[in-house]
Amino acid sequence: MTARVPAAADATRATRAEVCVVACAEAWRGDGEVLAATAGTVPALGARLARLTFSPRLLLTDGEAMLLSTPESTPEDPAPVEGWLPYRKHLSLAARGKRHMMMGASQLDRYGNQNISCIGDRARPRRQLLGARGAPSNTVNHPVSYWVPRHSRRVFVPRVDTVSGVGYDRAAEAGPAAARFHELRRVVTDLAVFDFATPDHRMRLASVHPGVSVAQVCEQTGFEPAVPGQVPVTREPTREELRLLREVLDPHGSRDREVRT
Repeated sequence: MTARVPAAADATRATRAEVCVVACAEAWRGDGEVLAATAGTVPALGARLARLTFSPRLLLTDGEAMLLSTPESTPEDPAPVEGWLPYRKHLSLAARGKRHMMMGASQLDRYGNQNISCIGDRARPRRQLLGARGAPSNTVNHPVSYWVPRHSRRVFVPRVDTVSGVGYDRAAEAGPAAARFHELRRVVTDLAVFDFATPDHRMRLASVHPGVSVAQVCEQTGFEPAVPGQVPVTREPTREELRLLREVLDPHGSRDREVRT
């Protein structure tokens, strides 16, 4: 199968989407044998890339009920199945902390509170969204990261309209039952990477993607994130990671449909 390489890319230069895939993959570095659950094409590719490179013990799913034996899968060419993961077993893994999920977010605030339920007053919302689904239990039982493909003030807000996923301030207020296993790892967007490595667990700008400035990120964020004196640039894929992405994991370039540059 011939790989589809975007016109803006060459054999060594990564596209923004490819930088985002690697940034997502880094969220699972050092996790060991845990289930990588993802929402979105770029995070799914990130988990598979991590499995093929620096996190070989990572467990992958088809998004439903199967464990995949290899990460080299596409919708047209599914990977071999190595196990069945019924819903009860999946929930058991989540409740025991053996999962690291990268969720999406319609809104996120500075402490990592996530909203995927509704926009506006919950009693009379302007827009109904997915609903909280598994976000509350995910965020108090196992590590969680977030993927935001369109970084904007509509997503990064001073205060979320409804709390679906629990942030650091809410977990602390709720006490040990919510805070004991609560861990938000990182937020990856099409512009930057954030973490919560501050004394009060406020969102911190960890890196900006190549070609993006700190000022641009702050302008598109609806609150003031913590900004260190020197903000590094997000690492680009290695030559081997680019080969795996373009020839093995995503030869049809679905990553570029999720990230606009």
